[in-house]
Amino acid sequence: MSEIQPTRRDLGLEAVSSKPVVNNGAASFGTQLLGFWVTFRAMFKKPNTVQYPEVKEPTAPRFHGRHQLNRHPDGLEKCIGCELCAWACPADAIYVEGEANTEENRMSPGERYGKVYQINYLRCVFCGLCIEACPTRALTMTNEYELADSSRSDLIYEKMDLLTPLREGMLMPPHPMYPDMNDTNYYKGDVLGSHPSQEVKHD
Repeated sequence: MSEIQPTRRDLGLEAVSSKPVVNNGAASFGTQLLGFWVTFRAMFKKPNTVQYPEVKEPTAPRFHGRHQLNRHPDGLEKCIGCELCAWACPADAIYVEGEANTEENRMSPGERYGKVYQINYLRCVFCGLCIEACPTRALTMTNEYELADSSRSDLIYEKMDLLTPLREGMLMPPHPMYPDMNDTNYYKGDVLGSHPSQEVKHD
């Protein structure tokens, strides 16, 4: 028993416009010559090859590399544990666990700080959406791109791996906020350093 072949009408193709395929033969000599010219010109260009890792090409200014958690000028953390970066991440590579600040344990200005902060570089696609979502500019991206490692667990960066080092004038939190300043002053950039009363006194 022979099978019945479906027609164009059965397949719903009558409403689809189509054009016959026309074979005009080989391209003209001028078109071929243009293609040869592109190849010939590329033969004399200097190759962009370096002896990596001894020689490293500089990255672009807006290159998306390893993340960095930033601090305020007095050392308090900018991250407020809002988890917006984790929500914005399309690869589900960021995990944040926020906790409330207290006067005895103040890690950032305001009500909360990021108690746990992890970035899984086995998942991260370096799209930068987490940077756009951060309301306090706590999270930025550096030009560092050498992230290869011998262990999968070492590619899950913890908070202490991501926090920027303390610079001159910064004190390791927890410590109080600058006197007569609130979290709004911090985000406006009014705090430029640690208060003299918070400095570590050496004998």
